[in-house]
Amino acid sequence: KSVPNTDGTRTDTWKMDLPHAPYLFMMAIGEFKVVKDKAWKGKEVSYYMEPAFEKYAKRIFGNTPEMIDFFSKTLGVDYVWPKYSQVIVRDYVSGAMENTTATLHGEFLNKTDREMLDGDQEEVIAHELFHQWFGDLVTCESWSNLTVNESFANFSQVMWAEHKYSRDEGDFMNYRDMQNYIQSGSENKDLARFYYADKEDMFDAVSYQKGGRILYMLRNYLGKEAFYKGLNIYLTQNRFKTGEAHQLRLALEEASGKDLNWFFNQWYFGNGHPKLDVNYSYDDAAKKATVIVKQTQKNKLFAMPVAIDIYEDGKKVRHNVWIHHAADTFSFSYTSKPDLINFDADKMLLCEKKENKTADNYVFQYKNAPLFLDRREALEGLKNSQGNAAARATLISALKDKFFRLRAGAIIRLDVKNENVKSEAASLLEEAALKDPEALVRAEAITALDKFKDAKYEAVFRKALSDQSYTVLGRALTALNNLKVKDINALAEKFEKDNKGALTTALVNIAVSNNDVSKLPGIVKILDELPIQGFEDINLRGNIAKLTGISDDAASTEKVVDHLKDIARRFGRFGVTPLMQNQLKTIADGKKAQLDAATDEAKKKSLQSQMEYAQKAIEEIKGYKE
Repeated sequence: KSVPNTDGTRTDTWKMDLPHAPYLFMMAIGEFKVVKDKAWKGKEVSYYMEPAFEKYAKRIFGNTPEMIDFFSKTLGVDYVWPKYSQVIVRDYVSGAMENTTATLHGEFLNKTDREMLDGDQEEVIAHELFHQWFGDLVTCESWSNLTVNESFANFSQVMWAEHKYSRDEGDFMNYRDMQNYIQSGSENKDLARFYYADKEDMFDAVSYQKGGRILYMLRNYLGKEAFYKGLNIYLTQNRFKTGEAHQLRLALEEASGKDLNWFFNQWYFGNGHPKLDVNYSYDDAAKKATVIVKQTQKNKLFAMPVAIDIYEDGKKVRHNVWIHHAADTFSFSYTSKPDLINFDADKMLLCEKKENKTADNYVFQYKNAPLFLDRREALEGLKNSQGNAAARATLISALKDKFFRLRAGAIIRLDVKNENVKSEAASLLEEAALKDPEALVRAEAITALDKFKDAKYEAVFRKALSDQSYTVLGRALTALNNLKVKDINALAEKFEKDNKGALTTALVNIAVSNNDVSKLPGIVKILDELPIQGFEDINLRGNIAKLTGISDDAASTEKVVDHLKDIARRFGRFGVTPLMQNQLKTIADGKKAQLDAATDEAKKKSLQSQMEYAQKAIEEIKGYKE
C-alpha cells in the first residue's frame, strides 16, 4: 500500500509472505509511470516506465498476461506470486533480473513503436518471466546447478516463440543459441560444474544456450506430455525450496518411466558435443542406401537417438536409430534411388555436422523437407553452387519463403557477382526492398542491390528513405553514399533529429567516409543514449573515435574520451577495456598527426592537450578489466 503523510512524505509498505531466496529481492526507486495491464486471475500485472516511454508500455510488454497463462497451463503450476511487475532502469549491466514479483530490465527495453519495427526484445520478457518458476519458485541449490535456473529460462524463449509465432521462429532461436554456444569455445565446461573461480563464470553460453538446447533434445526424446509432466513434478516436489540437476532427472524419470542417467551423465555432468561426419552412398545394383556416421570429436563418444527420413517416389519413410560408436553404419533398401536421406530429420541434435549431399539433394530438401533448419541447411548447401541453374533457382525462390528470416538469409547468400544471379534476382530484390512486410528483409535487399554497384538502383534507395524502419533508412543512406550521390549530406541531415540504431550508425559512417568533422558536436550529443549490446555498438564508437581523431574540436574530443572511459568503467568486466583503449589510441594518433602538420601555435597547443588527454585515459582505464 501507499499512504501520503501530512508532512509531504509518503509511506510505502510491501508484504511478502511467500519464501524466496534473498538474492531475488530488489528495490527500484525512480520517477516511474505505472501502467496496469489486464490482471491474471486477479493478480496485478503492471509495468513501471520512464515517462517518455509510458505510451509504449503495452507495445513492449503487452503479451505478458498471455505469457503467464501459457506458462502456467503448460507446466500445470499456476504463477504463484501475488503480482507481477516489470521495471526498466538505466545503467543495469546484467541485462535483466528475475526478482520475485518484479523483474528488472535494462534500458535496452525502452523502445518506441518505430524502433520495434526492427525487432523487439520479447524473448527477454519470456526468459525473465519463466524464472518465476525456474529460479524463484524453485531456486538452484548452488551456482554449480545454475542450469536449473538459466537453461530453463533460455528454453522458455523457444517455447513462447513456438506458441505465439511459429515453429520456424522457435527453431531459429534454438539454432542461433546452439551456434552461440559452439562459437563460445566452451567445450571443456560441464553444464553442472562444481569447480569455478567465480560465480560469474557460471553465467555463460553453457548454462544458458547449451543448456536450453539440451532441454530441447530432451523434450523431443521423451515427448511433450512426459517432459512437461516431469517439470510439473520437479516444481511441485521442490516448491519454495532449492533444486539441482539430479532432482530434475528423478522427476523426469518418474514422469516418463525411462532411465535418464545416460543422458544426464553425458549432457549435464560431462562436456563437449558431437562433431559428426555423415556420408551417404547408393548401390543401385543392390538397391541399398548406406548412411555412415562418424564421431570426430576427441576423448569421448556420445549416445544419441536419431530420426532418419528417406524420401522415395514421393513418399517419406522414417527410421529411428541410435548412434553409439566412433562410426555407425545404417543400411536401407530402396526400390528407386532416394531423392533425399535426411539425417536428424527432427533437427534436434546439439552437434556440428558435415554431410556429402549433392546440389540436387539440397534442392529437393528445400522444396520438400518441412522444418526451418531443413530449409536453412539447403540454402547454405547451395550457396557455393550458384553456377548450377537449379541451385540458383532454389536460392532465388527462397526470396519468397514463408519465413522472413529465411527470406533474409537467402538474400545474404546470393552471389551478387554472378551475372545470372543479378539478372534473375534483381526484380525480386527491388520488390523486397520496397514491399516486404518485414524490415529485416527490406534492409537486406537494399544491401544486396547496393553490392551491384549500379546507379540504376538509386531510385530504389531514394524511395526507401520514406521507410519507417531505422535499419532500412540506414541501409538506404549507406547505399546512396556508396553511389557517391551529390546530395548525400543534405539527405543525411534530414535524419539528424530522429535517428536510432542502424540509422545512427549510417550517419556516423557517412560523416567518417566524407571526413566531415562538422558533424562531431551533433554526434557527441547522442553518445550517452547509445546502447551497449554487442560489437556493432563498439564498432560504431570506433568510427566516432576516427572522426574525433581528425577533428580539432577540443570540447567534443574531451566528451568522446570521457564517454569511452565510462564505457570501460561500466562494462570492463565484459572484456571491452582493450577495445576502448584501441579507440582512445585512434584519437591520440589522430591528434598526433594533426599536431605534426600544424603551424599555428595556439592550434598546436590545443592539439597537444587533446592528445595528452586521450593518452592519459588509456592509462587510467587499464584497471577496468574482466
